[in-house]
Amino acid sequence: MFDLSESDLRLRVLGCGDGPAAFNATLSRRGGKVVSLDPIYVFDTAQIRRRIAETYETVLAQLRENKNDYVWESIRSVQELGLIRMAAMEEFLVDYETGKEEGRYISGELPMLPFADGSFDLALSSHFLFLYSNQLTEAFHLQALKEMLRAAHEVRVFPLLALDGKRSVHLDFVTKQLESLGYHIGIKRVTYEFQRGGNEMLTIRSS
Repeated sequence: MFDLSESDLRLRVLGCGDGPAAFNATLSRRGGKVVSLDPIYVFDTAQIRRRIAETYETVLAQLRENKNDYVWESIRSVQELGLIRMAAMEEFLVDYETGKEEGRYISGELPMLPFADGSFDLALSSHFLFLYSNQLTEAFHLQALKEMLRAAHEVRVFPLLALDGKRSVHLDFVTKQLESLGYHIGIKRVTYEFQRGGNEMLTIRSS
């Protein structure tokens, strides 16, 4: 979803709103430098495991109800998706305590980041910014992106759709604002598409 190249994976990477995902564990095993930030990291392994179990059936039920909003090609069914997601979450849980000790999982949330200016080369945000456009204001989005750009030299956000499947109403506002501040903006199509029509990412680079 972020069109990450081998050279990208050698950068200092920040994941904003990563949640219980396997990206940090997988990249760290490969020798990558990655930090994940999420408010869920205030909890311990047992608490997160319990939260996952409590929400699992609800998430799958919502997917079944809205099945036509997704592309079922590489993943062929809701049941298969559930198995894939649970495997990824288990990979995260196995890595979590070690990762916390190493400073790879940090409790926090946008629009504020607990990092010094330029701490990272690349900051990523998936399925948070723009997706929750009805819940989060354009001001929040702008502040969050500016904060990510303070901490990293490049930002990538995926997808550009809100939960209703339409392009976020905040996208034009934040891109114009950031362009006026001298940032280079791009919208790039990627090969990943699960939410139907959700196959574009926003890239923002400092000048």
